[in-house]
Amino acid sequence: MATTMEGTFTVPAAQELVWTKLNDPEVLRLCISGCDSLEKTSATHFVATAKMRVGPLRTTVRGKLDLYDVDAPHGCRIVGEGEGGIAGFARGIADVRLFSVPEGTLVTYAVEATVGGRLSHFGGKLINGVAKRMADGFFANFAATLPARPVTAA
Repeated sequence: MATTMEGTFTVPAAQELVWTKLNDPEVLRLCISGCDSLEKTSATHFVATAKMRVGPLRTTVRGKLDLYDVDAPHGCRIVGEGEGGIAGFARGIADVRLFSVPEGTLVTYAVEATVGGRLSHFGGKLINGVAKRMADGFFANFAATLPARPVTAA
């Protein structure tokens, strides 16, 4: 089953800081719901394990992510795949772009993913809902890792 998702999120921090933190394995581990481990094995390769729940199905996913077309601090393409044993698999590509805006950094993403195995039996609506919830949770957690912006008096 194939699915797509697009979104934007404004992070109240400078573009360079956002880029640095988006490439920090410890920050990513803390921001990804259910992530047990995330290791950066080279400048463009990560391996991870995470516990996930999709509908009634719970599984541990082991995966890898590779960064391509890296244009620091403006964005990159992320190619990933994960195996969840009997639950199935997921593979995807995400294009992530960062733009400096007055409020901080605008992050845009466009994801194309394929899900197979038991996961694919839940249908697009449930899979898309889980993916959207994970993306929203990631960015909320990510924003919480950033230093508070000083309040300026008017």
